[in-house]
Amino acid sequence: MKNLGGLYAALITPFHENGEVNYEQIQNVVEFLIQKGIDGFYVCGSTGEAFLLTMEERKKILETVIAKNRGRVSVIAHVGNIGTDLSVELGKHAKAAGADAISSVTPFYYKFSEKEIINYYYALADRTQMPTIVYNFPSLTGFALSIKDVDELAKNPNIVGIKHTSLDLYALERFKKAHPRLTVFNGHDEVLLYGLIAGADGGIGSTYNFMPHKFRKLRQFVLQGKIKEAQNVQHEINDVIDYVSKYGAMRVAKEFLRDWGFDCGNCRAPFTPLTDAEKAELKTVFIKKVRE
Repeated sequence: MKNLGGLYAALITPFHENGEVNYEQIQNVVEFLIQKGIDGFYVCGSTGEAFLLTMEERKKILETVIAKNRGRVSVIAHVGNIGTDLSVELGKHAKAAGADAISSVTPFYYKFSEKEIINYYYALADRTQMPTIVYNFPSLTGFALSIKDVDELAKNPNIVGIKHTSLDLYALERFKKAHPRLTVFNGHDEVLLYGLIAGADGGIGSTYNFMPHKFRKLRQFVLQGKIKEAQNVQHEINDVIDYVSKYGAMRVAKEFLRDWGFDCGNCRAPFTPLTDAEKAELKTVFIKKVRE
């Protein structure tokens, strides 16, 4: 299996003014990020507005990314859904399309039991026969993986990693120490440095869409043992993430990509567009804090 470590953009989904997916702009953003040195793409995840897309749109977006990528970097397809069969359908499509791995957020809304969630991942991994990455996002799903859960999941050889979108870096460190074969991704951009120090093999992030150069520099400093220099870069990143927290990751990512030259439209309803005043504020942030 391909080594899945590194920095992955949680790819945004561009839309036309009429709300349809802008597949041409997806290709442009993919090429831009590859040229900026990104290690891979996490397609149709939270940042990609997965649950505002139809099943057919999710399939076509993945196909578009894979075709443009041409095997240059890794592609992880987020196939998560509430229902097992729906996720398996997307997982089988991802395999046929040529994705390197699949991933899924824990099933949500119905407050599934721990056993039901474990069964879900086993079914997804076994029925697709794809390298499967568990997406741990407790603040949105209401379920936090425990070390006991990871011990159980790791028994399945097709389950190869965890995307840990949680500020609990103690849990990240415990997961990686107990199961070094698993590829563990840091999921919150504002703590990438500390996730890497705790043992993460890389990161998957929203803001990698528009400042991959900063994240590459941070990771390189960590690999060189230059922690103070890496911390300074994390401070720069977090000065920008303050605005992400204020306006929302997808809105900000699309606005900053517009500043890079890619019109990705607005987020899908019920998200609302940024106002002209908010756009003007972010333009200043881009010039002073992102582009450099």
